[in-house]
Amino acid sequence: MIEGPITFDRVARWGLVVAGIVAAFLVLHYLSAVLLPFFVAWLFAYLMYPLVKFIQYRLKVRMRALSIVLAMVTVVAVFAGVIWLIVPPMVEQFGKFTTLATRYLHHATHIKNFPEAIQWWLSDNSSEIEKFLKSDNFTDTLKETAPKVFSVVGETMSIIMSIIASCITLLYMFFILMDYEYLSEKWIKIFPRNSRSFWQELMQDVETALNNYIRGQGLVALIMGILFCIGFTIIGFPMAIGLGIMIGIMDMVPYLHTFALIPTAFLAAMKAAETGQNYWVVLASALAVFAIVQVIIDAIVTPKVMGKKMGLNPAVLLLALSVWGALLGFIGLIIALPATTIIMAYWKKYISDK
Repeated sequence: MIEGPITFDRVARWGLVVAGIVAAFLVLHYLSAVLLPFFVAWLFAYLMYPLVKFIQYRLKVRMRALSIVLAMVTVVAVFAGVIWLIVPPMVEQFGKFTTLATRYLHHATHIKNFPEAIQWWLSDNSSEIEKFLKSDNFTDTLKETAPKVFSVVGETMSIIMSIIASCITLLYMFFILMDYEYLSEKWIKIFPRNSRSFWQELMQDVETALNNYIRGQGLVALIMGILFCIGFTIIGFPMAIGLGIMIGIMDMVPYLHTFALIPTAFLAAMKAAETGQNYWVVLASALAVFAIVQVIIDAIVTPKVMGKKMGLNPAVLLLALSVWGALLGFIGLIIALPATTIIMAYWKKYISDK
């Protein structure tokens, strides 16, 4: 509770504080495109720093720059290994799908050579095609299609800019890691001396909450990946191990693994085409694995693991995920548990305990 009388001076100070917070948020929003690569780089540097430290001090690689390069190569190698477990089997399945589709078209249309059939059709209908190209309908179609083509070009440019931003993020990360200890100790000097203790304590609490969240969510994702591998193997689903690993990695962001339903539907079609089973039965068995694993994760694993790591009641934990997810989408799901832990701790420390 607020102690002491409410005076004009206190109201004015609180008004200035609120105005300062609003102004800071507006500035951050305006500069978000510039600041986002830096904050992402700082997050990556924070995650990679233990590996860099291990290489430099445990493996006796004294040059910090070389340690950073070796750490980045290690991370890339791990991701390449994971991709190797997922992508080649997916490409193989797609090749099988192409073969099955071609075989089906041959059987349904009784055409043995599709390129020749297309050439025959073009030569037989050349006059109609020429008439269509000169018609008003074709001109109207071009007018409608042109803006879409330019939008595709614009999306391509945005992809190029994203690649450039990624390169800038890597540079930021490299230079942050070069002086990580110095930056970690000296950042507090940007605040006034009388408020440094508060910000120091806040950042220590954020670091603790973030550490607990990463470890807890990593354990949840590992358990989920193992459960999916087991479930898909039991039903004889294609790419059981690779798909389970992919789902586990995606679950590092809570509920992002639901996008794995797209390749699951494709692989169900592949299994149905290869074995002659009913597609809906195959898909239903895969969805049953999704439902069972999700119930186990939501009802048992997440409350036990994350509740213990974050110090939250399971009901509060699920409520936090729902509220932050509704407010900020996937970003809200990422920050939900650390932010809720910090808010509850500071509410108890500065408000409810007074």
